[in-house]
Amino acid sequence: MTRNLIFAPEEFYHIYNRGTEKRSIFNRHRDYERFIALLYLANGDRAIDTKRQGRTLSELLTQDRGERLVDLCAYCLMPNHFHLIIRERQDGGISKFMQKLSTGYTMYFNKIYDRNGVLFQGKFKSTHIDNDRYLNYLIAYLHLNPIKIFDPEWKDNGIKDKQQAEKFLDNYMYSSFIDYSGHDRTEKKIISMESLPAYTTTPKDFHSSVIEWLDWTRSDLVQ
Repeated sequence: MTRNLIFAPEEFYHIYNRGTEKRSIFNRHRDYERFIALLYLANGDRAIDTKRQGRTLSELLTQDRGERLVDLCAYCLMPNHFHLIIRERQDGGISKFMQKLSTGYTMYFNKIYDRNGVLFQGKFKSTHIDNDRYLNYLIAYLHLNPIKIFDPEWKDNGIKDKQQAEKFLDNYMYSSFIDYSGHDRTEKKIISMESLPAYTTTPKDFHSSVIEWLDWTRSDLVQ
C-alpha cells in the first residue's frame, strides 16, 4: 500500500491506529506499560534488544536508544486504539519509528496471548498538522479521548459531572496529559515537551485549556 502523505522534517503529524477488527490491543496494565516503553525504545536509531523483556518500565526508560528519530509530542492509549502527535526530525524518521513500534508491540502481544498474525488495522493513519490552531485543537482532542471510558455518550449529551471527569483525566496513566499538567513521573522522559511551540504555557494553563473542551459536544469535536 502506498502512502499519499509524505512526511517532512520539522512538520507535525497526528498518527493513529486501532486493533484489527476493532479488537482490544491493551487488555491489562502490563500491556499499556509495554507499549509506553516501546514509545521510548523505538524512538532511536539502535535496535530494540529483546533481552530487555521482563524489566520494569522505569528500567526500560533508562536504556540507551541512540539518536532520536522523531519528537514524540503527545500520546494517548485507549483499549483498542492509540493516538500520537509527532514531529519528524529526519527524513524517514516517522516511518522507521512506527515500524519499530508496531512490530515490537505485535511481537510482544502475540507471545503473551499465544496468537499469530497482524494486530493492527493495516498501516497506521496520519494527518498533517499544518498550523498552530489545528495543533492546539488536536492536543486537546487527543488528551480528552479517555473521557469516552468515563462517559461514553458525553459528546452527544454533554458531560454529566465535569468535576469527576476532570478527576478521571488527572488519574489516567496512559496519556501525556498528566505530564503536561505538571506531574513529575518517569514517563515524562518519553515526550518532547519543548517541541510544541503553541503550548509553551504553564502546566496550570495547559490543564485548563484542555478541560475547557469538556463544555463542548459532538458538533464541536472531530470524530
